[in-house]
Amino acid sequence: MNERNLQDIASLSRTREIIKKYDLKLKKSLGQNFLTDANILQKIVEVAGLYQPANVLEIGPGIGTLTEQLARMAQQVLALEIDQRMLPVLKETLSPYPNVTVVNQDILKADLKQETIKAFKKYLPLKVVANLPYYVTTPILMRLIESELEIEQIVVMIQKEVAERISAKPGSKAYGSLSVAVQSFWEAHVAFTVPKAVFIPQPKVNSAVLSLARRETPAVLVAGEKAFFHLIKAAFAMRRKTLWNNLVHAYGKDQKTQDKLLKALENAKIDPKKRGETLTIQEFATLSNALAMEILRPF
Repeated sequence: MNERNLQDIASLSRTREIIKKYDLKLKKSLGQNFLTDANILQKIVEVAGLYQPANVLEIGPGIGTLTEQLARMAQQVLALEIDQRMLPVLKETLSPYPNVTVVNQDILKADLKQETIKAFKKYLPLKVVANLPYYVTTPILMRLIESELEIEQIVVMIQKEVAERISAKPGSKAYGSLSVAVQSFWEAHVAFTVPKAVFIPQPKVNSAVLSLARRETPAVLVAGEKAFFHLIKAAFAMRRKTLWNNLVHAYGKDQKTQDKLLKALENAKIDPKKRGETLTIQEFATLSNALAMEILRPF
């Protein structure tokens, strides 16, 4: 390993050098903002607890700034990169790290089970660590949460506002469908915030590192997870509307359906005039199970 390889990819000078060498035109459409502060990257690795043996799935490695830090601590790293232009860059920047596998795949379309089986030679706890593109944060998180992967922890750098929404409590302005969906199965907390000044190019908003730790047992028991997620999305579809208006809009306006909705709400002891943001995760679960008894699912 030569002297250049010892310099962190995340340093400002090295990042600029790589961008210039490969004539990279960074795409806003892919959320390409490269972090240039190695200390922050090391803090992310600390939050992920990689001092214990683990395999890591990374999404969107870019030029390899975070990947490098992960490779130094994890047993193996699988990095999914959607932008084909980054492949030769990563081949160079990550050449000192034989424990990294880079695959040109879209996280939203990839067969995650098969990709992890191929990449990880040794079974170890699986963690996801990534700097997620702002524009597609929610779909990626839901993809991971709903996947068959046995993920122990997810540590992601995302838009600060979204991190606050995910970790929000009932009744707060930030509380929404994402808060309920995630917190039902994961313990969520914002580890620390990241100023926009440490990125190239600089984004318009600040970021935050969010840690999600899988609960040993779900916070609630539901008859079906898909039906539960559908209910949550329906309840928050129009935030200014009552729960009743949202449910009728999602499940149906005919009299038979309305009668079933009223019966389910009555059995769950939930006032139809309440708004979705006032319901606790337990109340959502109770209502979801009551709807299942009435054989009601959103269109």
